[in-house]
Parts: sequence; C-alpha cells; structure tokens
Amino acid sequence: MIFRKVLALRGPNIWANFPVLEAWVDLEELKDSPSDTLPGFNDRLMAWLPSMIEHRCSLGERGGFFERLRRGTYQGHILEHVALELQGLAGSDVGFGRARETSEEGVYKVVVEYEVEELGRAALEAARQLLDAAVHDRPFDVAATIRHLRTVYLDAKLGPSTQAIVDAARRRNIPTRRLNNYSLVQLGHGTKQRRIQAAETDATSAIGQEIAQDKDLTRALLAAVGVPVPEGRPVSSAEDAWAAAEEVGVPVVVKPRYGNQGRGVATNLKTREQVIAAYQAARDASSDGAVLVETFAPGADHRLLVVGGRVVAAARREPAQVEGDGVRSIAELIEQVNSDPRRGEDHATVLSKIRLDAVALGVLAEQGYTPESVPPPGRRVLIRRNANLSTGGTAVDVTERVHPEVAARAVEAARMVGLDIAGVDVVAEDIGRPLEEQGGVIVEVNAAPGLRMHLEPSEGASRPVGEAIVDLLFPPGEDGRIPIVGVTGVNGKTTTTRLIAHIL
Repeated sequence: MIFRKVLALRGPNIWANFPVLEAWVDLEELKDSPSDTLPGFNDRLMAWLPSMIEHRCSLGERGGFFERLRRGTYQGHILEHVALELQGLAGSDVGFGRARETSEEGVYKVVVEYEVEELGRAALEAARQLLDAAVHDRPFDVAATIRHLRTVYLDAKLGPSTQAIVDAARRRNIPTRRLNNYSLVQLGHGTKQRRIQAAETDATSAIGQEIAQDKDLTRALLAAVGVPVPEGRPVSSAEDAWAAAEEVGVPVVVKPRYGNQGRGVATNLKTREQVIAAYQAARDASSDGAVLVETFAPGADHRLLVVGGRVVAAARREPAQVEGDGVRSIAELIEQVNSDPRRGEDHATVLSKIRLDAVALGVLAEQGYTPESVPPPGRRVLIRRNANLSTGGTAVDVTERVHPEVAARAVEAARMVGLDIAGVDVVAEDIGRPLEEQGGVIVEVNAAPGLRMHLEPSEGASRPVGEAIVDLLFPPGEDGRIPIVGVTGVNGKTTTTRLIAHIL
C-alpha cells in the first residue's frame, strides 16, 4: 500500500465544512484481499489498538468497526479508521472519515479529519506503516508511535491562549484560518478580517509593546499618573545593585529590565550576597544585560487581565512548591509534581513543569535545603519565589473578589502603556481592598498576556477570556463573513455571475 498523493483541504470542501486530508491510496497487492482473508491480521490490529472498539462505523453501534473487520473490509477503509484513532490517542479529538473507490481499480480516496495538519499527515503515514506490519506479521511499537505523534501534536498545535480565542470565534460562527506554523490566525474574511497572535491583536500598539517590555519605563509612566508602583532604578553592576538596594531599603526585587515569563526574577532579597547572585542571574536572563532593583512589596501575586478597557479576569498566582512527605527528596517530589499530565515543557499545556535550575537551587539554599533533602510531612518548600505559571506556578481565580478601585487602577495602567489587551501584575495582601490602603503596587504591565491561568485555574471558575477578546474584535451581530459563490459549467456562467452579483 502506497500513497500517490496527500492533499490538505484547509477550508470548506467537497467532503466537509472543516479541514480534511485527502489521500490517494494504491492498495497494490492488497486490492483483492479483504481483512477476513489475511491470516492473523484482525487479531493483531485489534490487540494493537483495542480502543477502536468504540468506532461504530456503518453498523452504528459500539464495536461496529471490529465487526466490519471480521466480515471483511479493505485496507482503504481500515486506513481511515486507524489514522483517526492514532490522532485521537495523540490528543486530537477528530472523528470524520471517508474511504471511497476511484475509477482506477485498487485505488481509493481516503479522507480523514484533522485539527493539526502536521499530526494528520504523521498519523496517516503511521497508520500505513502499522497496517503494513499487521499484514506481514511484523512487530510494531504502538506505544512509541503514539508518543511520537503526541510530540508532533504538542509542538504543532496552537497554544492555549490562541486556541481559546479561535474556539470562541468558531462558537460565534466567525471563520478562522491559521496563517503560519506558529500562532498567527486570521478571523473573518477579506476586509472584515482581524488577526491575532496569542493574546495580541492587529490593533495592539507596537509602541505599547515596546513600553511594556521596558520595565523601568513602564514603572516611570505609571508613577507619573499616580499609579502605585515600587521604588527602584536600573543598575550597571553587582555592586551598583547592592547600592540601589541600600538606597530603597531591603528587602528588594532584582529582575531583568527587558524580560518576560518570570525569567531571572528574584524576590525578597535581604543580604548583599543574595542581591549580587540575583544580579548575575537577571543579567544572564536579560536580552541586553540591563537589570533593575526595586523595593519588595509584601503580599500575594495577582494577574488582572484587561481587555478593551475592562478587567475580565483575575487570578492569584502561587509560586512553584512541593509538600514534604518525610520519605521522598525534594527532587523526587518535583518529579512527582511534574508527572501531572497537565504540566509540559512549554505553553502548549495548562501548567508548566518545575525546573531545578540555578534560581531554584538558590531558593532552596535560602530555606536550608538541597535537592536531596527530605522535608518533613506537611512542610511546604518553595522552589521559586516568583509566581509565574511559566516557572511552574499555579493559579486561583479571584475575579469576583477584585475591588473596583483595583480594577480601575489596572485599566489605567493598561491605558497608560497603550495596550488593548494587557496582563497587569498586582502585588497586594488583599485584592478586595484598594491598593493605597495596604501598600499594594502594580509591578508590571504585560503585552500578549498568557490566558492559561484564567482558562483552567487550579482552583476556582474558568473565565471566558477568549470570548472577551473576540467581542472586542467583532461587535455583537458581526461574524466577519463575506458571501462567496462559486460558478462553474460550460454555458451561461457570465449571465449567472451577473445575476448573483445583482442579487447580492
């Protein structure tokens, strides 16, 4: 069995109104060999992919496909089911497929739905190899194949922020189209289209993004309009960092002037040694080596999501930590936490894995621990002091608790920086009280904020943040569509086209 060609039909097509792959499959020597004539084939296939018992097939009942195998069906039909099953086992929820004979004997059109084109193509090829092994009684490592396909899927799929916006658009019947292999997506058609890239839109200000990248400039602009911010300044060396810490008073925060995702950020530093070590880590994480020292504000770390001039979600972020059981080491406890399937190496998953890097080792040392230490039962051990999800933190939804004055400050901060969508980081003991009453501060304003913490918080309700962004782009009643009519035939095309144009 070989593929003559595989076509990606990325829009509405003759098979479905969603993307599909159309494979032209030559069964070769198997064209006259249905499944019931191949010794051991059915048993091997059902043993390798027992979950296909859920495929109802044309019989319309559980186990329907397995019954078709027993009665005898051809490899084109089987390929369709196996390719869909492999995509499902990799994590992609697809279910539409068709297998149709062509006018050429032994050649089929096999059609399978896909969510991610790279996964669909890889699953088709893996299905072909699996069936070839089953036909010829050769070993096949199904588990390794699924692991590979899962990696392909996670590497190629849209991240959770972009996917949430795309899903919200589809629920409003707004057409979507991925424009590259990353997160650039078109919503709508023609002159009505809008574009997003993660939680950035085509209306997100480039100047606003530049300002948000510069943490010191952001702090100065917010201070100028009375938004409470920490004191601080840029520093040029480790000794200058300690001098700045003495000026503003310890404890302090040391972080890159240009940075994101909490990389290189160290908080609650009280000694000269801590500040000097943190300076080097921040300098290494900074895009240009620039570092800031700021006063440390006690309180919980909160992220407020501002969309179009209003706060649509808020979360309290908890730093990466483990709880001792008196048996396992900290390294083993981290390994256990990282085994949670929700945790991954990047933003493709709901949570990120905890990393035992130099910053984490420093935080452990401050608490008197090493990775080999065995904390007593119930003892919570911090792995990071910053609470970013990208460094292994978790989130608790607090949207309903945000004080109106705090929300107003967050909106003011986003507007001052110049962002239509912003993640505003607030440190406060109680998000339900005005910042000025408790010494709370706004520490950062972020462009392209991650939506993961609001979509699937560890505690609390999920918030419809994708819908909020789509509503910002498309007012109620607009779907971004332009009527498209195709006219074909031999005679009368021009007249028909003119009549349609007149009607529309």
